[in-house]
Amino acid sequence: MSDPMDVLAPEHRRLRIGDSWRDAASGATFAVEDPATGTTVAEVADAGVADGLAALDAASRAAAQWAATPPRKRSELLTATYRALTDRSEEVARLITLEMGKPLAEARAEVAYGAEFFRWFAEEAVRVEGRYSTAPAGGYRILTVPKPVGPCVFVTPWNFPLAMGARKIAPALAAGCTTVTKPAAQTPLTMLLLARIMEEVGVPAGVVNVVTTRRAGEVVSALLADTRTRKVSFTGSTEVGRVLLRQAADNVLRTSMELGGNAALIVCADADLDVALRGALVAKMRNIGESCIAANRIYVEEPVREEFTKRFTERMGALVVGRGFDDGVDVGALIDGPSVAKLDDLVADAVGRGARVLVGGVRPDGPGHFYPPTVLVDVPDDARMLREEIFGPVAPIIGFTSDDEVMAKANDTEHGLVGYVFTRDLQRALRFAEGLQTGMIGVNRGLISDPSAPFGGVKQSGIGKEGSHEGILEYLDVTYAAIDLP
Repeated sequence: MSDPMDVLAPEHRRLRIGDSWRDAASGATFAVEDPATGTTVAEVADAGVADGLAALDAASRAAAQWAATPPRKRSELLTATYRALTDRSEEVARLITLEMGKPLAEARAEVAYGAEFFRWFAEEAVRVEGRYSTAPAGGYRILTVPKPVGPCVFVTPWNFPLAMGARKIAPALAAGCTTVTKPAAQTPLTMLLLARIMEEVGVPAGVVNVVTTRRAGEVVSALLADTRTRKVSFTGSTEVGRVLLRQAADNVLRTSMELGGNAALIVCADADLDVALRGALVAKMRNIGESCIAANRIYVEEPVREEFTKRFTERMGALVVGRGFDDGVDVGALIDGPSVAKLDDLVADAVGRGARVLVGGVRPDGPGHFYPPTVLVDVPDDARMLREEIFGPVAPIIGFTSDDEVMAKANDTEHGLVGYVFTRDLQRALRFAEGLQTGMIGVNRGLISDPSAPFGGVKQSGIGKEGSHEGILEYLDVTYAAIDLP
């Protein structure tokens, strides 16, 4: 088996700024770990404020020319990126598994998903339109012209190290914006490889800049304080999102925020239980449960609660935990030690309040950051895991007796990213779709992410949409011209 690091030469483990790959101004580096073993797999440049501002300099210098690049040319470069990712899917997937820990099959799925954003927005790039119309009162014409917002700063998470960057970079480039991306310190390698691929397909210097750093707070703060930055897009926790929104307010930046979730998955007594079980397993365990749209709370109507719980527990217990590169592994390593400790704390809190563990609940011995698929029942309403984002393979199951009851519980959270409902009653499904206070809803389906669909939440789960036609609008300002024409 070849070393996954072979795809990223040492010179491309540095900062991508303008037309060069460079060391941090201070010469500092930091280690990237394999979460399955705890061993260091690479050292990358540790940027400071000066490096971040140098990347913004490059993005600003390239902005006018990139905005003036014909949409068809921008589209062709995005298509070329899609093809390159597809052709190199295996090597990109292996790098994702190495630094993030997910099983190789899931990493391959992420590459396919992330690549689709480049294909989708390649098609959107040539369909950005304004309008020309007669003013209702007559006497003049209304002309609207969409324009790129300008240089964008992206802060991306570790759980989908390719797809979350692709979901931001692709629409920005399609709209004519230049970018500075700060990937998560745990998983910087995949974003560096993406920058290298985009360089190879011919994306001009300064359009895609990547700054790796452990000092995210000071570097990102400096970027947002600079008036050349015109937009910030962040995927991550609600707590960090609030900080970035406060900072963005000083320069009245355009913002897109995809923040935390606390998804309720509702299984009605009239649901097809086979469909519900498959959907619940996907919604809970995709990406090892380290997903903002993971099912956090599973509510099952009393007439089928016992059967659903038995079958779901059997399926969770049958999942194989191990290193993502090993054959037959379903559940890889969590990202780091604190993530495992958080799950331990949440399970202990629930058990201390009366919950019972049906399977899992005890971290295994040995190296790596592993936690077993875990199911709990008799979880009281005051348990922390019903209030906090679990972000791991732990599933609390709670019974309910009426739609009004479960709707109230599902909505009793500051978050509003996604909800799931399983029922064969169309009217009931529509009532839940209208009543759940979320930006997205899966009906009889546990997987909802799609580049052609608008992804985003309400309440404290975010602002704006990513993907779909709405995704490119987030990167466009509209200029209105009133033209006198008696």
